[in-house]
Amino acid sequence: MTIAEPVPHGDREPVIRSSDLLSRYAESTVWLARYLERIENLARVLDVTETFVRTGQGNEGWSSVVQINADDAQFYALHEKATAASVVSFYVLDRQNLNSIASIVNMARENARTLRPLISTEMWTHINMFHNWVRRLGENDIRPSQLSVLCSRLKQECQTHYGITEGTFYRDQGWYFYMIGKYLERADQITRLVDIKYHTLLPREAGIGSAVDVSQWSAVLRAAAAYHAYRRNMPRKLEPSAVAGFLLLNNAFPRSLSLTLRQVYWAVGRLRTDYGLRRSGIILERLDGLRAAIEDQTIEEIIVRGLHEFLDWVQMELQAIQDATARAFWPPLMALQSASSVDAGDSVMVQKLDRGGMTQSMGGMSQSLS
Repeated sequence: MTIAEPVPHGDREPVIRSSDLLSRYAESTVWLARYLERIENLARVLDVTETFVRTGQGNEGWSSVVQINADDAQFYALHEKATAASVVSFYVLDRQNLNSIASIVNMARENARTLRPLISTEMWTHINMFHNWVRRLGENDIRPSQLSVLCSRLKQECQTHYGITEGTFYRDQGWYFYMIGKYLERADQITRLVDIKYHTLLPREAGIGSAVDVSQWSAVLRAAAAYHAYRRNMPRKLEPSAVAGFLLLNNAFPRSLSLTLRQVYWAVGRLRTDYGLRRSGIILERLDGLRAAIEDQTIEEIIVRGLHEFLDWVQMELQAIQDATARAFWPPLMALQSASSVDAGDSVMVQKLDRGGMTQSMGGMSQSLS
């Protein structure tokens, strides 16, 4: 397969042939998908936590949001205590926090700008409108009385993006990279949620099956958009191990760890078979090992051996898969950081998640995929 630079056509936008994909486009496509997925997940967690705490059923609800995102050090350097006001402001408006919605939307738009020759006008228009709306948010928009409305709008905007992307994004290499980013992010988010919530919500004074216990685990399912799917499968059973098993091992729920890894494997496999991207072999090997480890165990076996330790290992494997994808398909970080010029249309941006170890750089360099 031949990979080529965009062919300039005067003042018109560059044209990318369907068989061509620059490595910087592959990177931006993965991160665009990850960022939109991350915004929706964060909005769900904030919305459910607000409801949970407001009803007096979760004293540690807001601190768990910080834990899920592994932002303890940064958050507590700025705030003495995890309260509704401090956590919501930190994760919605704080542009110094790279994991805030304000920052993530901005980074999503920068990736979309890089992808302008590839994405549809509808995708670009919607992301711009979403970005401008988030930029206008202020303290009044994150008041407790407004938070549910705000989170509903955030989720709606993300789902609108998915719908537009599904209906307009051309089905070539870019589509498969989008799927890789989307489902890697889902896998990462579901393991974080289960890891933190399983241990913080284990029954103490109230036993399994009490009203408080049922409400807590219903909230976890709602945070993962899994409540109705879970009840459809297990209408009479709502226990910690059953919830964890559903979110991690169910083969039909679209946000479960098992299904998301299957989707990543499918997308990487199509890049290898349909487009001859031979560097994907190491990614497929890692995915094979991770999927086998998950499929060979029941949730009871995982819990007995150590759920936290298992999920820590899964997250390290997800990081390794992201790193292997970066090494295979786009330039290394050091090469990108050597770019000397930065302008409004070609910015250099670095993001790093300490716990996930996932780094993005955007710059003016390109590399062929082969």
